[in-house]
Amino acid sequence: MGRARGRDAENPRARLTHGGIAEIAPSEFTNGFELIVDGTPQSHVDLDDPTHLHFEYIVRMGAVIDQLGEEGAALTAVHLGAGALTLPRYIEATRPGSRQQVIELEQPLVQLVRDELPLPRGASIRVRIGDARDGVRRLPDALSGRCDLVVSDVFSGAQTPAHLTSVEFYRELSALLAPDGVLLVNVADGPGLAFARRQVATVATVFADVAVLADTQVLKGRRFGNLVLAASATPLPTRWLPRMLAAGPHPAKIAQGDEVAAFAKSAAIVTDADAVDSPRPDASLFLR
Repeated sequence: MGRARGRDAENPRARLTHGGIAEIAPSEFTNGFELIVDGTPQSHVDLDDPTHLHFEYIVRMGAVIDQLGEEGAALTAVHLGAGALTLPRYIEATRPGSRQQVIELEQPLVQLVRDELPLPRGASIRVRIGDARDGVRRLPDALSGRCDLVVSDVFSGAQTPAHLTSVEFYRELSALLAPDGVLLVNVADGPGLAFARRQVATVATVFADVAVLADTQVLKGRRFGNLVLAASATPLPTRWLPRMLAAGPHPAKIAQGDEVAAFAKSAAIVTDADAVDSPRPDASLFLR
């Protein structure tokens, strides 16, 4: 998450189907551009260097992706939520030849990003328009059980929709993954982490190994922020992650094993019947 910005009439923008506004603005403190939706920064893209990951939680996702398979080997990936296509660009740059599918609800957002922040020529990145859960069900059968990576990073405004947080949903995602494939989920939560704890408990009922990556203060429930859940049916490739995350540029902690079990202890599993949207952050979070 980044800073809120005033709307600049010169920034390219598009009206979304739900009535909100998406715009592309130059980043103030780093190279590249930011996608801003209804005043909330959603994505950062550096067209000159797609390996430059600016937002903290995206840096952590990138660190996990770097551990998958052989160094530089192509991946088969599905991304739920397009944003500015930051991670697909990163994978294309670091894993040439990767095959990637992106599912995004908002056609105007996709068109804005394609027009203003064009994808690398020749990149095998297909964007499908539609609801993330429906889109997963419509993916080609050939992807079932073949994906190295599935990323769930879907927000409507500043909240993840309820139907993308349940155990039934995560079972559908698990069916896409290869035996050693990895799921990454962006979870936003605030003090107490009640929502995040339920998400960890829910994911852990579907996947044998779960890790949580976050800023230490966020992981302790002291402030609102993003937690990245990494999950797999087999042991996660996290041997080098603690050292990498502690080194920066955004120091973080990785919780594994007993620490994850303690984090989710007594938290109820989320089902389709009782799922709720993720918490809405206070607007002051983005004012810096």
